[in-house]
Amino acid sequence: MEEYIVIALRTLILYIAIVIIFRLMGKREIGELSILDLVVFIMIAEMAVKSIENPNESMLNTLLPMAILMSIQITLAYLSLKSQKVRDFVDGKPTVIINQGKIDEEAMRKQRYNFEDLLIQLRDKNVKRVADVEFAILEPSGKLSVLEKNNKTTEFPLILDGVVQEEHVIALGKTNLWLRQQLRELGYKDLKKISYCSYGNGTFFIDLKDEK
Repeated sequence: MEEYIVIALRTLILYIAIVIIFRLMGKREIGELSILDLVVFIMIAEMAVKSIENPNESMLNTLLPMAILMSIQITLAYLSLKSQKVRDFVDGKPTVIINQGKIDEEAMRKQRYNFEDLLIQLRDKNVKRVADVEFAILEPSGKLSVLEKNNKTTEFPLILDGVVQEEHVIALGKTNLWLRQQLRELGYKDLKKISYCSYGNGTFFIDLKDEK
C-alpha cells in the first residue's frame, strides 16, 4: 500500500513539474514545434515515466535533468530572438516548393518531401489542382502555406525581427533591392528597426520594434 502512495505522489509531483516546465518554455501549437522542441518533450516524458516506474530512485535524478533541459530551451529561445542564425538552427527555414506555378523538385528532394505529401497538404487547403497554385512554401513546422493563382489577398512576411526573409521575397518574384527601395520610399530606411513587414494585395503592413 505504501508503495502505491509513493507512486501516486511522484506522479503528482512530476505532473506539476512538467506543467511548470512547459509553461516556462512558452506557448506553441503542436504543429509548430521544432525538432528540438519535440526532442526535449520526448526526453522529459521518458524521464517522468522511468521515475514513476522506479519509486525507490531519488526524484532529484529526474528533476535535475528536466531543469537542465528547460534551461537549454529557454536559452535557445532567447538567443533565437537575437540571432537569425540561431533561429534558423532551432526552427529551420521555410522552403519554396512551388514558385510562380513551377514545382521545385530539387527543393522537395532536399526536404525529403514527395509529391504525395504535396497533394495531401494541398487537399487540406481545399486546393484541388497543382495548376491552381502560384506559390507554395513549406514552413519549418511542416505546414504548407499556399497562394493560389488570381488570389491577391494572401500576405507574405518579408521581414521578421529586422531580418529580411529572402525565401518569401524570391517567392514573390522580387529582390532584396526592390524591398529596400519600396521601404525607403515609405520612409523606412533602417530595416533593423522593423519588427514585422508583410506584403499583400499590393500594399505593405509594417510594425516597428518597440522603442525602449
